[in-house]
Amino acid sequence: MMKHVGRHNNKKVAIIFRQVPDEDHMALVVYSETIPSRLHDEIMEVLESPIGQQAKDLGDALFRHTMADGNNCLTAIHKAGYMKKVPTIQVIVTPNANSSCRLDELNDILRQMEGGEDAVKKLADLDASQGMRGNKELTETTAKNAAKKTTASEVNTTSTDVLSDADIARQRLEQATRMEAEAKSLLAEAKRLKEEAKEMTPAKAKNVRTTKTTKKATA
Repeated sequence: MMKHVGRHNNKKVAIIFRQVPDEDHMALVVYSETIPSRLHDEIMEVLESPIGQQAKDLGDALFRHTMADGNNCLTAIHKAGYMKKVPTIQVIVTPNANSSCRLDELNDILRQMEGGEDAVKKLADLDASQGMRGNKELTETTAKNAAKKTTASEVNTTSTDVLSDADIARQRLEQATRMEAEAKSLLAEAKRLKEEAKEMTPAKAKNVRTTKTTKKATA
């Protein structure tokens, strides 16, 4: 089984974030067949790696990945405008050739898994039955629920929608908080090393001047 892969409008996508902050019914994807080969290879390398498969969202793993050219992978995708915001109800998750389900249904199950065994059993049944019902068309109940979550303009979202700087900033807030403690520690160490260097450099220069003065006086 392969996580973070699916289809949107019959196009293959890598699912970067299953949900957008404050917009649980929207996801962020990259159309894997239309991006430059160098980016495609970098994304697939991360996606297929143990780190990528263990990550809750592929975007978290991409944020930790430095590409061959030295750039951050997630930042490069964002700045180039390859990340698109689309309704989860339109994304079909395809973990393997025989199994598929809509991303909004998968998100609901994963959200419920924290609540008990029923959701875990449902997810197992989904895998055993090779996909959930409603992959090709919405049931009446699902359609009504989707209508409450998604406005007409959002349902008609096209592949031209680009993730805003505010969206990516909010996605990174949690990661930034986790990294802050480590960054402070590194800065403190760097400051200590600089202070030591400053203390050592003047002392060395003073010793050199003193030695030269002594030699002149002796002569």
